[in-house]
Amino acid sequence: MSAEKKLYKSFQNPLLIQPKKPLPKQMAVIGAGTIGPDIGYYLKSAMPSATLYLVDVVDKPLENAKIRLEGYAKKAVDKRKMSPEKAEAVLKDIYYTKNYEDLAGCDLIIEAATENIPLKQKIFDGIERIVSEDAIITSNSSSIPADRMFNKMKHPERTTVTHFFAPAWRSLPVEVIRWDGASDETIDYLYWFFGATGKAPIITDNAICFVLDRIFDNWCNEAAYLLGDATAGQIDKVAEEFVFAGPFFVLNMANGNPIIVETNTLQMEEGDCYKPAHILNSVDRWQTLRPGSKVDVAEDIKSQIRDRLLGILFSQSVDIGDREIGTKSDLNFGCQVALGFRNGPLDTMRELGADETRRIMDRFGKERPGFPAAKAELSGYQKFNRFILEDDMDGVKILTIRRPQAMNALNDEITDELLEVFQSYENDADIKGFIVIGYGESAFSAGADIGKFPRMLGDKAASIQYAKDCAKLQRYMDQMQKPVVAALNGMALGGGLELAIRCHSIVSMARARLQFPEITLGIIPGIGGCTVPYRRWPKGAALFNDMIVFGKAITAEDAGEIGMVSDIASTYPELIEKAIAEVNRLNGNLKPLPEGAVDIPQLEVPDEPMAGKMALPKASVAIAVDVIRQGAAAKNFYDALDVGYTGFGDVACTADAKEGITAFLQKRKPAYNK
Repeated sequence: MSAEKKLYKSFQNPLLIQPKKPLPKQMAVIGAGTIGPDIGYYLKSAMPSATLYLVDVVDKPLENAKIRLEGYAKKAVDKRKMSPEKAEAVLKDIYYTKNYEDLAGCDLIIEAATENIPLKQKIFDGIERIVSEDAIITSNSSSIPADRMFNKMKHPERTTVTHFFAPAWRSLPVEVIRWDGASDETIDYLYWFFGATGKAPIITDNAICFVLDRIFDNWCNEAAYLLGDATAGQIDKVAEEFVFAGPFFVLNMANGNPIIVETNTLQMEEGDCYKPAHILNSVDRWQTLRPGSKVDVAEDIKSQIRDRLLGILFSQSVDIGDREIGTKSDLNFGCQVALGFRNGPLDTMRELGADETRRIMDRFGKERPGFPAAKAELSGYQKFNRFILEDDMDGVKILTIRRPQAMNALNDEITDELLEVFQSYENDADIKGFIVIGYGESAFSAGADIGKFPRMLGDKAASIQYAKDCAKLQRYMDQMQKPVVAALNGMALGGGLELAIRCHSIVSMARARLQFPEITLGIIPGIGGCTVPYRRWPKGAALFNDMIVFGKAITAEDAGEIGMVSDIASTYPELIEKAIAEVNRLNGNLKPLPEGAVDIPQLEVPDEPMAGKMALPKASVAIAVDVIRQGAAAKNFYDALDVGYTGFGDVACTADAKEGITAFLQKRKPAYNK
């Protein structure tokens, strides 16, 4: 059985689960120290109308927690990330208490106390005496297996570990631990609950340190073992090739030395090699600099640090894969969004290549004997989808783009994975069609990564080829015999919208927004956006002119009125239901895009084109208008697409495109020449 099937017994996309009970109305967090208040703030931010009890045994942590939560809400309002009305609702109905009896009506209780098994068992015993039998009880433990904490409970089936990452109110992942004592219903509910409240949960096996702490703790512990040959600042500097902040800088922020000692001592059950470095017991703060600071490191020392850090990273990664503690996809994803790695560890192995990876692991095995080594060919660890979650429902393959840290923005690997899945199942008689959806409830896809395009600015031929290469998935979809339905769970922008319009049908949440914002960057939709809408939904030609030339956003209702969106849903389950219905309707009834020229309304280049209050680049607007006109006049669909590719090459050679892309990368407002 694969790790996916062992860990994900229902769906990989948590929002496909339909739980038997609703979101909790009353919740509690036990422990008002380091992470407990942050968990509480996340819960209340996601469910402002719910009641929260924050529990501790002494007053001072509770007083500090109240100040912290009020500070979080004020900062969110000051930065205009939260309305004053919502902030008031978030802070309302929070009770800071020492009385466990207050928890009697709670539906969900999360323990976040000290990592001490007898203490946790005492807490759980007290909670179980107070709450109802169907209340769910979890622990935020980062390393202790669930059975060691919950084995004395009368109803262990409603318990597990739900491990958050700092800062818990903002960090996306939560590890939900599958263990033998918990019911599938409990695991499914928690997996759905975190997905529905804005997190990106992953399910792991019940192993010591689970998946992500197994990576982080050993990464830090290995860094401590290197201190005899290099300084903390030097080790951090070398580590910055792979992470945004080195291990010692992170340990300082989290006061994490005792945690590493604790967790690695626990891991010594698997071998003495995991013994924590002695120095972690004797240092409070490490002498290191802010990430990005200049630090001199001799090449031989740099090589040693680099190999040892990569050695422990690869050792733990292959062990997680070999023992199926977690899926390879979750390992890669979690290391990036929870631990701050620039790439997933398996991506780094792939980038280095099998020979270099083997050299590093062999050296590590000699210098640090006892750690796990790969049990399979290194190529075997690369066979998995990094960004696409595959689920099956009613004979339909549901493909979820999981990249919530970038609002599900597309990159080459995502489109390649979608293409591979289409190719794998197009001739499968058991699959009626496909649904493409974005992860979470905010975005179908917020566009496409700029990728290699900045390097091609000014090179027309290279930019044309780049557009054609990016359209490989769409061209394949054009000739598919099984329907593909886009389910817009949120915004669909730029390249994300270009993917959606090439699906055979679109269904949408009512709140979704559709937009081609490329013109604000000095470029145009290059892989069909200037052509396909006019041919598929001629009734919306005037609206498409405004979308492409002036960057106008439209609503799902607007799109529905012109036939662009086939159906609109108000809830996520309804969206999936309507998408499946569209697959069934289209199965065996697909029609090719119409050939021949199409009529479009009169379209002129304004003297001073504007997108709202933003001045647009006139040269880029003129190219967009020309591409729309020529594309509409083309009698052959693929000739029309070629017009778009060529127009993309033309716009790439303008000064405005260079300014727009540069400003985007520098996170500033572009200054276009009029």
